[in-house]
Amino acid sequence: MRKEDFPIFKQKVYGKPLVYFDSAASAQKPKCVMDAMSTFALTEFANVHRGIYLFSEKSTELFEKARASVADFIHATSSDEIVFTRNASESLNLLVQTLGRTLKKRDEVIVSIAEHHSNIVPWQIWAAEHGIKLNFLDITEEGFLDFDKFDKLLSSKTKIVSITQASNVLGAYFDVKKIIEKAHLVGAKTIIDGCQGIVHQGQNMQTLDCDFYVFSAHKLYGPTGLGVLYGKKKELQNLPVWQAGGDMVQSVSIEKTVFAEPPAKFEAGTPAIIEAIGLDAALSYINEIGMDKIESYEQEVSAYLYQEMKQIKGLKIYGPESNRMGLVSFTMEGIHPQDAAMFLDKQGVFLRTGYHCAEPLHKRLGITSSMRASLGLYNDKEDVDIFVKALDKARHFFR
Repeated sequence: MRKEDFPIFKQKVYGKPLVYFDSAASAQKPKCVMDAMSTFALTEFANVHRGIYLFSEKSTELFEKARASVADFIHATSSDEIVFTRNASESLNLLVQTLGRTLKKRDEVIVSIAEHHSNIVPWQIWAAEHGIKLNFLDITEEGFLDFDKFDKLLSSKTKIVSITQASNVLGAYFDVKKIIEKAHLVGAKTIIDGCQGIVHQGQNMQTLDCDFYVFSAHKLYGPTGLGVLYGKKKELQNLPVWQAGGDMVQSVSIEKTVFAEPPAKFEAGTPAIIEAIGLDAALSYINEIGMDKIESYEQEVSAYLYQEMKQIKGLKIYGPESNRMGLVSFTMEGIHPQDAAMFLDKQGVFLRTGYHCAEPLHKRLGITSSMRASLGLYNDKEDVDIFVKALDKARHFFR
């Protein structure tokens, strides 16, 4: 779908067409995104929220337009519910270190075994330092969240439930709506890691009803260095401050500081202005195509990828066959993932190997490493054919 919009695919690698199957780590950027960032940087750049001269006012207008575009994209009630961070990991750390301060000893937090390290390690650190109990929700053998075990973990002691919307290893969409509803019944706050889910499906914060939602720009065809934290307005207002300085203050005297209202309250210092404008362009690009069309197209290519891979002897796919996004993690019998990936690289096929920042899940699956092929809107069935042929070549090469 519209591969021509992405300049990187005009080149060949090792004399072969480039097949980029690592979009779950970071997506390629359409030309319109880079043009928007470049034009702004070269012709209109100035710092935001601080000057009354033309370029500063224009920069502020474009920066806040980007915030409004994000709010519209996820159906937030207001752009005041959108906080810009450096990345989704920082968004999660912000929540751990602010919400965490509202927890008492022996309060409980639930995460899943399928989380990215960014939604495990900060909680582990906070739990160890403050006497909080961190509970891990298991998955079923099929690869979905185990709700029977969730019901056993959930109690009045549960104060926070922080879950990924879609597994970056299993490719499974999790029923986070059900998680949110159950968590709210016991008064727990909910955090959804939407880094993988938001790329492939439209999101509506009004129907999802989570308290917080995080994602990164670079997986959504935007630039690196920018993350998003959505929070219900009342929840953001109740959070304590995190980092201090710059725009997060309303007034400062030697006696005290009065903090700004959200989202400025959580945006200390000069923000990623150019990157925000890049994200705005990426969202405009996605909206121009239509999220429903992207989802339908990716499902078609993903189903083709899954079925073609199933035909390869000695290849094991992890995760469910249904209700999955365009992502397949797998191993090949008798071949180390790194060896196979190096072979595929020379065939012009780029994919991921290792733990994918989800080591606990790999241990749960009983493997030390896997390969991961993840799709973007620019991938097509021809890419799949090249990939599958390269896999078969690898199988025979290492046999």
